[in-house]
Amino acid sequence: MANRSAKIDQKADLIWAIADKLTGVYKPHEYGEVILPLTVIRRFDCILSDTKDAVLAKYEEVKNLPMKDVLLRKASGFDFYNTSKYTFERLIDDPDHIEENFRDYLNGFSENVQDIIAKFKFDGHITTMANKNILFIVLKEFTTERANLHPDEISNLEMGYIFEEIIRRFSEAHNEDAGQHYTPREVIQLMVNILFYDDNDILSGNNVAKTIYDPACGTGGMLSVAEEYLHSLNASTELVSFGQEINDQTFAICKADMLIKGNNADFIKDGNTLSDDQFKGQTFDYILSNPPFGREWKNEKASVEKEAKLGFGGRFGAGLPAASDGQMLFLMTAMSKMKDISQGGSRIAIIHNGSPLFTGDAGSGPSDIRKYILENDLLEAIIALPNDIFYNTGIATYIWVLSNKKAGTVREGKVQLINANELYVKRRKALGNKRNDISEEYIEEITRIYGDFKESAISKIYDNSDFGYTKITVERPLLDENGNPVLKKGKPEADATLRDTENVPLKESIEEYFKREVIPFAPDAWIDIKKSKIGYEIPFTRYFYKYEAPTPSAEIMAEIKEIEKELFGSLSEVFDR
Repeated sequence: MANRSAKIDQKADLIWAIADKLTGVYKPHEYGEVILPLTVIRRFDCILSDTKDAVLAKYEEVKNLPMKDVLLRKASGFDFYNTSKYTFERLIDDPDHIEENFRDYLNGFSENVQDIIAKFKFDGHITTMANKNILFIVLKEFTTERANLHPDEISNLEMGYIFEEIIRRFSEAHNEDAGQHYTPREVIQLMVNILFYDDNDILSGNNVAKTIYDPACGTGGMLSVAEEYLHSLNASTELVSFGQEINDQTFAICKADMLIKGNNADFIKDGNTLSDDQFKGQTFDYILSNPPFGREWKNEKASVEKEAKLGFGGRFGAGLPAASDGQMLFLMTAMSKMKDISQGGSRIAIIHNGSPLFTGDAGSGPSDIRKYILENDLLEAIIALPNDIFYNTGIATYIWVLSNKKAGTVREGKVQLINANELYVKRRKALGNKRNDISEEYIEEITRIYGDFKESAISKIYDNSDFGYTKITVERPLLDENGNPVLKKGKPEADATLRDTENVPLKESIEEYFKREVIPFAPDAWIDIKKSKIGYEIPFTRYFYKYEAPTPSAEIMAEIKEIEKELFGSLSEVFDR
């Protein structure tokens, strides 16, 4: 793993260094718009190099045939090909016609690759670089041995890492939100471990095909790690990846990555998942995602509210979160993609910040979403991750694990909370906000704790109903000037200024709670039953709170005296001189 990481960093450094050739023509925050597409194109170029001449020969034979596409794919050995006579190396042989020849080269790619290049909006940059006399210089840099991206040199998985590392660096240089495209690999590994945990069908079956979906797939890192991990357990199992991504650049990289690996790249869709679901009505065996959190969804508001009116005929029947944060919309999208239990059911691993645990009062959208999840027994576990493990944020993050196949298992009606906040190792060098890593040992430990499903200092197990409460409205009578209750139709009228609410745990009797907690302090109070609402919240940190006694005053005084003594000694030394 360490060797792989060094190799990835080295290649990323070299590609990053090529950006220096753009200085003067482009601003540093624009470098990625040139280097990223060129890196993708160079990867295609290196992959096709071994069969290049065979493809050119086959093209001469079949270029007028209607089925030439199939025959050329067969000749290249991949689902893509290039019929131009040029390669990067051959382009460099004719510097005087570099723009014309480079365009000829790009036009020679199969349609699926041309679609990817178009997403990068790269055409204008070719013109700019040619006019500024740097196109040849930049392309030449990509032909050096240090920029060799042949599969014999760089595996598909390593190439995925390199793409993400380059994106992270360019985003950082632009002060952009790198984390929206990049989830640390150890976090994905942990999610995948849990997602596939004890799934005998895929772990031991022969020639089993399963589907996995990411509604905010970025460059496809989660899908790639899931596929790699599954193949390490059972090479005969096929994992078919589906994903949707809104950012054109990262979508292009994800689709290129899928194409290169021989996966069906048509299953990677572009567009806004919240307002334009490209997988409407489809369901999947596994769903995993790290959707953006703390981002408003006002641009998608009309579409989302229209779909919400369909109830559970759409994705958002459980409720709508506040317009300032759309992460729970992705959570409901994931739930809507679960297979029916008669089809084998589904499991979800999705990352959220702390907000979905407790935001929103009883009757609000977020509370109703939690209510739906818990009352339908969909939540298996929530795992608190260490702080400072993401590149763009140091705040608390959590993995939610959901399943609709808990029935008949020890998890039925239960939720496991795992506090893995302290299970990390410090990084030698910070990457943005990422100062900590979850080591392999801790990944295994968290996975084991989840699998054991036992209580410990960092694992708590609760009934679904433990998170629920009834919010009751407590009324007091309105008094007129003589101090008597004002009556309306023979009943005391409520004084709105004295109105109060109480949250009564679902497991408690409302009547007994009211007698114990309210009547002793307000004997004339009553409950307005019509206003009662059921709410759910998961106050995670409260369950793991540890009381720490304050330092005794005598110890504090002793410390102060010791500091005074040291200070006096230092001052004496200065003045004695």
